[in-house]
Amino acid sequence: MEQDNKWYALYTKPRWEKKIHTVLLRKKIECWCPVKRIESQWKDRKKLIDEPVFKSYIFVKIDIKNRTEVLMTDGILNFVHYLGKPAVIRDEEIQIIKQYLSEKDAILTLQSLQAFEETTKVLVTYGVFMDKVGTVLKKERKKIYVKLESLGQVMVVEFPINYLEPMF
Repeated sequence: MEQDNKWYALYTKPRWEKKIHTVLLRKKIECWCPVKRIESQWKDRKKLIDEPVFKSYIFVKIDIKNRTEVLMTDGILNFVHYLGKPAVIRDEEIQIIKQYLSEKDAILTLQSLQAFEETTKVLVTYGVFMDKVGTVLKKERKKIYVKLESLGQVMVVEFPINYLEPMF
């Protein structure tokens, strides 16, 4: 039955991502809550904390027939839907994000997909995203916004402009 397991994104209550991750692991459900380590300033000290990369999202790898067990977990609001069905996240998208987050100086932020208009296609010529084609949704000095269709999100990846090659 393992071959029917696919990655899905779930909406969670705000700030519940890590709690839900722990509960799903206890239920023996394969899940992933990507986090980034940030320095948080408190009144009396600074502290390193792990903050979820995708606010109010967590990923599960399940057979969709078992979605009820997942939805019964406290804090989960619903599956992320695309075209009226739970959105399937390709394994390669999960692997790319995991690989990128494992890089020493990885910088990742997210923007809503609806906030940008599509422009040109580019080929990434260096780094983890090498040989990947992306649609430039917005261009700044050192950033490309790469569309992840199944998430309905845009992953903002910062790297030198010379890592990109326009496709004609």
